[in-house]
Amino acid sequence: MSELADLLRESNHTVVMTGAGMSTGSGLPDFRSNTGLWQNRDPAALASVDAMEHHRDDFFEFYRSRIEALHGVEPNEGHRILADWEKQGWVQNVITQNADGLHQQAGSRNTAELHGSIAGLHCHSCGHPAENSRYPDYDTACPVCGGFLRPNIVLFGEILPEKAITTAQQEAARADLFLVLGTSLTVAPASHFPLEAKQQGARLVIINQTPTEMDEEADLVFHGEKISTVLREADACLQDGP
Repeated sequence: MSELADLLRESNHTVVMTGAGMSTGSGLPDFRSNTGLWQNRDPAALASVDAMEHHRDDFFEFYRSRIEALHGVEPNEGHRILADWEKQGWVQNVITQNADGLHQQAGSRNTAELHGSIAGLHCHSCGHPAENSRYPDYDTACPVCGGFLRPNIVLFGEILPEKAITTAQQEAARADLFLVLGTSLTVAPASHFPLEAKQQGARLVIINQTPTEMDEEADLVFHGEKISTVLREADACLQDGP
């Protein structure tokens, strides 16, 4: 872990990109493992524009259960360490594929949510915002126009938010150090950002339970280690000084 601490000390601009594996330490499932959300499920049948428009009961039940699963979930040690590193100047930005809002709850301020956030709802017709507490209460009617209230997430078949993508591209280009935490790097365009950073001269660190297609490009790789454990030990090295 001292190698990671050294890379953080040497970097003037460190960018972190996180996936579902970042939040498993908070008790949330990932997507593609044997126990993930997509196990024996077709994402297009649950989390797509087509599902929302033509199979709304299935769509609603899937997201109602996800919102209920977030009740009482807290940021884990890894989230808190990243937020502390931002305050201390070790990390400049967090790009996340997660929609759970745990980075913000932990205190991270400079974040780009590539897939939106399940922490809120909006009307699919008029855009009026609403609290996600309406879903557990089976209330999906917009109080303004009566339209359907949907989560603030990007569905399959929709374009990713331009602001988040632009931020991620800019941060990848600026990075001296790019940390990949808990993502298999199989979903574009998120999978492109580490490569873009590497091509611009950044050092690349990957922490993931299983191998990724970018491992051979990385300067440092951790497999089978809990993200919070790696970050905790690196943080201890940072606090001890060079």
